[in-house]
Amino acid sequence: MNTFERLESEVRGYCRSFPAVFSSAKGAWMTDTEGRRHLDFFCGAGVLNYGHNPDPIKQALLGYLMRDGITHTLDMYSEAKQRFIERFDQVILQPRGLRYKFQFPGPTGTNAVEAALKLARKVTGREQVVGFTNAFHGMTLGALAVTGNGFKRAGAGVPLGHSASVPFDGYLGADTDTLDYFEALLKDSGSGMDMPAAVIVETVQAEGGVNVASAEWLQRLRRITAEHGIVLIVDDIQVGCGRTGRFFSFEEAGIVPDIVTLSKSLSGYGLPLALVLIRPELDQWAPGEHNGTFRGHCPAFVTATAALQFWETDALARSVQHKGRVVEQRLRAMAQRWAPGAQVRGRGLIWGIEFADGTLAGRVSQACFERGLVIETAGIDDQVLKLLPSLTLTEAELAHGLDVIEDSLRAVLGQPAPQHPEAAAVAA
Repeated sequence: MNTFERLESEVRGYCRSFPAVFSSAKGAWMTDTEGRRHLDFFCGAGVLNYGHNPDPIKQALLGYLMRDGITHTLDMYSEAKQRFIERFDQVILQPRGLRYKFQFPGPTGTNAVEAALKLARKVTGREQVVGFTNAFHGMTLGALAVTGNGFKRAGAGVPLGHSASVPFDGYLGADTDTLDYFEALLKDSGSGMDMPAAVIVETVQAEGGVNVASAEWLQRLRRITAEHGIVLIVDDIQVGCGRTGRFFSFEEAGIVPDIVTLSKSLSGYGLPLALVLIRPELDQWAPGEHNGTFRGHCPAFVTATAALQFWETDALARSVQHKGRVVEQRLRAMAQRWAPGAQVRGRGLIWGIEFADGTLAGRVSQACFERGLVIETAGIDDQVLKLLPSLTLTEAELAHGLDVIEDSLRAVLGQPAPQHPEAAAVAA
């Protein structure tokens, strides 16, 4: 029995799927204590969009620490925070014509969600928040209340109230616009739905199975919420910061949310950092009305500021979109040849393949790990193989990872795998 099995809580999860002790990482690769390299198609569930230890971000952090830059300030002013706010406004918000106030709640995504829900209730005077089927917004009570996963919700141990769940885009089939149902509930005083304070939505439900909302559906949702005075919150925690190509995942739909939550890859380096972007008219907090000990995490402000260099041009966005097309083509070809009936869906560099046999995703993930690729599953029954590689990996690394997935799928199905000498060179 190793140290982790002997002393760490049974709640540990990912280590059961990826049983290695990792010691170092660079770019798209992780190395374990036995010296084995693993190509990372997981990236900390979207925390490491720019890969492991990117040099420009690492150097900015090291320089700040070596000059004894202040590390913790609660919400007192700091040079690091000032620089981040200014650069984020200059590089991200202004070019997109967006005006938001910045709130730093606590260090994680669920902190951002809790703050967003709390503010929406405060400014509207209403209690109910609407979420969507298969949504995932975090593990604290407010975030769980608008999360769809029954297993996660049950872990709360108490009733989860003041929320309602309505069907996400595609939940009732491709021919049904689920917003017909939602809008009918809002317009009928006999529906039993109280007028919500907010609607919270992921444009791509990452943990829920890589379910992608169409631009048209998101545009209609924005119109409905605006018509009824409902705060629209976009949870961009996992699929923001360039994961879908553009910095914000809602840009393609051309909508402007009232509140946006960001975390995961916001710091660019794996340091905890969360941000709530608030339409200025909604910033009705009283001083100290919402707080958190680690909302002044200055090293994370430093790395987040350095990460913005990736967005000074559209080069990374174009690269992600190109790589996304490569992934889609390969996955569709795999599905057609080896897994008829499988569904392929995604945007940018988040993709999922849902197999008709719900057990196949987990078995393929395990086979991939045995071949040196870390890739997770998603969906309510872990029935979706979910690709989440770094945005900055090379095309050769991407091709190698896709080869491993196909070889693993063939192996699980009992088919011989071909040799990929060029991929072996990449892995070496």
